[in-house]
Amino acid sequence: KGGQKSLYGCHALSVPLPPMTTTAEHLPLARKAMEYFDKSTDPFHAVQTSIEMLKEAGFEEMDEASADVQPGGLYYYTRNKSTLVAFAVGKQYRPGAGFKIIGGHTDSPNLKVKPRSKRSAKSAKSIQVGVECYGGGLWHTWFDRDLSLSGRVFCRKQDGSIEQRLIKIDRAVLRIPNLAIHLQTAEERKAFKINKEDHLSPILAMSAQKALTGKDTEKDDESDNGEKAENGDSDKNDGWTEHQEPLLLQLLASELDIPIQDIVDFELNLFDLQTASLGGVHSEFVHSARLDNLASCYLAVQALIDCVGQEDYLNQDRDISMIILYDHEEVGSSSAIGAAGPVTKEAVKRISAVMNAKEGTVAPYDLYEATIRKSFILSSDQAHALHPNYASKHEKNHQPQMNGGMVIKRNSNQRYATNGVTGVLIREIAHRASLPPVQEFIVRQDCGCGSTIGPLLSTATGIRAIDMGCPQLSMHSIRETMGVCDLTNGLNLFKAFFVHFRAVDDSLEQ
Repeated sequence: KGGQKSLYGCHALSVPLPPMTTTAEHLPLARKAMEYFDKSTDPFHAVQTSIEMLKEAGFEEMDEASADVQPGGLYYYTRNKSTLVAFAVGKQYRPGAGFKIIGGHTDSPNLKVKPRSKRSAKSAKSIQVGVECYGGGLWHTWFDRDLSLSGRVFCRKQDGSIEQRLIKIDRAVLRIPNLAIHLQTAEERKAFKINKEDHLSPILAMSAQKALTGKDTEKDDESDNGEKAENGDSDKNDGWTEHQEPLLLQLLASELDIPIQDIVDFELNLFDLQTASLGGVHSEFVHSARLDNLASCYLAVQALIDCVGQEDYLNQDRDISMIILYDHEEVGSSSAIGAAGPVTKEAVKRISAVMNAKEGTVAPYDLYEATIRKSFILSSDQAHALHPNYASKHEKNHQPQMNGGMVIKRNSNQRYATNGVTGVLIREIAHRASLPPVQEFIVRQDCGCGSTIGPLLSTATGIRAIDMGCPQLSMHSIRETMGVCDLTNGLNLFKAFFVHFRAVDDSLEQ
């Protein structure tokens, strides 16, 4: 009857689009997740965006020094502002009860501004910024993208104290251009080899600023330096400022509305300015940066919020429901704020000690051991979906499909934490909640296997764990793809984990 209208309001041609009934119900959640992805351009912003969600749901910041924790309470705290711990205490909690933990990571492969950002010589016509590769990115995907900066800046206040301020510049200020095909040999085009030190330095500006703005950066800088020298201001020779690209400092100062001399240091990440989008004829895909592993982070936060929002959840819960979003997974997790560090063990030990303080008949050490035995970690990191153009790269009987449900990762060489017991437990939880069966993934025996936080967490804490995640394509590209239905699948499984874990664990022979 006149044809369907397109997204632009025009009537489609004679052949109507296929119905979207299979994905339409998943789109509201997908759009919320996409908003989270766009806001979370680095670990600091991922934590901040998560905190905003938690605060709106009634969570309050906990002082680790005092750790005043009560049954029914909702709490969160951070480490380095890039690792987040949030938890809810069941009102039926008893000393020695367990922790139900969902773990993810806030970091993704990206380019970080070097500690000394100045790269270009004074005679250079292109002003560039020095950057460093973080993690194992598909670096060729960073070429010819509209790039910007986000992270945190350390600023000196009038009283001499130093504060941390988050910054996110929502306009294209950097670009890494490809070399024109005409300037490459046939072998160079075929190989597309990248020298990470020479070829990944982004352009910030042109030195022809005077022709564009009427100002000469170098002369203005020299004039400013001379004026400050006359006034006794030696900040330009403080061992840090003179090694920074002046235009970068000007940009940061302008965005933060502070004087340049107030900038003490920074931790800056490059990010792709293109926002997340829906794709596919049925809008069945989400295309976004940093799906690995912001998808898991968002679903973990939302699952915890949804569960504590249920009328009887906290009233009936006997355990502590917790999420921990770690930094530094992409570089091995071996840090004070990574999964291999003390964050998890300290959280479990400190919180359980506070909650167990009223128990006088059993030694606290024994209670802690009991808590460990009753606890479980669901380590969530994105999984590899079957790539239709490279099907031979996948083990033929373990080929997860996008929009097919969450994926359990297994490796007999302990690259993943999953074993028979933890795998059965999660499958049984999905069954009790009437969720789609989970998918399975292993690598081909002639292919190397990646790893994630599960084995590290089990080793550091002694807590049982499973590794799983949503299936996706283009992992570690500047722009990745996953299925919209899997956001729903993941959220439902995470909520089922919080709700059904204790009953399923009690029914399983240990």
